[in-house]
Amino acid sequence: MTARNEDSLPSFLLVDGQNIIHAWPELKKLLKRDAFAAQQELIRILSEYHSFSGTKVVIVFDGRGNQINEERSSEGVQIFFTSSGKTADDVIERLAIKYASTYQITVATNDIMEQDAVVAAGGNAISAEMLSNWIDRNQAEIRRLF
Repeated sequence: MTARNEDSLPSFLLVDGQNIIHAWPELKKLLKRDAFAAQQELIRILSEYHSFSGTKVVIVFDGRGNQINEERSSEGVQIFFTSSGKTADDVIERLAIKYASTYQITVATNDIMEQDAVVAAGGNAISAEMLSNWIDRNQAEIRRLF
């Protein structure tokens, strides 16, 4: 097996949307009032992260409809809504397994089984708290520069 040069690979951040919404206090509070608004706020936050960092961001939300639907935010973030028979975990694990040998994949979730599956596929996993820290550092850098 040949070691890959991580620096030369495009970076992808796969985000378990519902998991992150339930883990971040401000989004969980918003979720209680308006689930759609909580999703839109997460998309907004991660779109800003994508715009500044250049990291390709894919957000996967659980079940909506009979098939997996893909959308793109105006900022270029890819958004998937799973079919009612699949979970975000299923889609994220499938994407990680398919692309971990080609791209530098990092999955953000607090689901330990999902993290283990991604790492076994050759990707990286971070917690919701670590993602929050990344976002905070990104926002601090934006404020510093602008």
